[in-house]
Amino acid sequence: MSIVKGLLYPWRALGLIWHHRELWGFVVVPILLNLIVGLILYTWLYLVGLNQIEQIGAGEGPLRSILTTVAKVIYLIALAVGVGWLMVRFGVVLGAPWYGQLAGRLEVLVSGQAQPETPLSLGSVAHDIGRALQFEFKKLLLTIGIGLPSLLLNFIPILGNALSTGVALTLGALIACLDFFDAPLERRRLRFREKLEMVRQTLPTSASFGFLAAFLVSVPLLNLVAIPLCVAGGTLLVIEQQQLD
Repeated sequence: MSIVKGLLYPWRALGLIWHHRELWGFVVVPILLNLIVGLILYTWLYLVGLNQIEQIGAGEGPLRSILTTVAKVIYLIALAVGVGWLMVRFGVVLGAPWYGQLAGRLEVLVSGQAQPETPLSLGSVAHDIGRALQFEFKKLLLTIGIGLPSLLLNFIPILGNALSTGVALTLGALIACLDFFDAPLERRRLRFREKLEMVRQTLPTSASFGFLAAFLVSVPLLNLVAIPLCVAGGTLLVIEQQQLD
């Protein structure tokens, strides 16, 4: 499997979903759910944050007014980036039940066979979200275990910053692969180590896919659409790899 092939999976997934309307619901529902949650979170933090800035900056004088305005602009930018990051993390969690169903339908379309499906119900949704939260916790431990020690690379003269940045980008690509390979792998109830092994087995395709997916989901608002496309793209990648095996 090639590097270029990994870059094509999200766009192949878009074409496949576009030509199969029965898949639209598994994409639209989590997008709407994440949009509603994101708007509620952004609005609440927006109102609370600006109120705090107004209180801190209360008073007269042009300098205080300028500083208050600058603080508001910085806060709004940071809020957009922060909520966007949270939606990437929790968007996958909230959409897990639908993405699992999407993975199953894609598996049938591509390979003609799939794991037995569990019909969507309140109980199955709660169970899937619970397992997704456990998965997020393990990814957090992985990020801390690799990310924190890599900060020490910054103390290396000349090459330290470049090495630290490289580790951060690679870690981001790895987490993206784990996120977007998870739908078909979770249907088989694979362990965390087995999911990591799938990323290794699909190199270098998984690397290029991971870097592209990490970029797409880092863009606010675009990530609402990018998440299901990357889930579908990751599913296609995993299915084709399993067919090769």
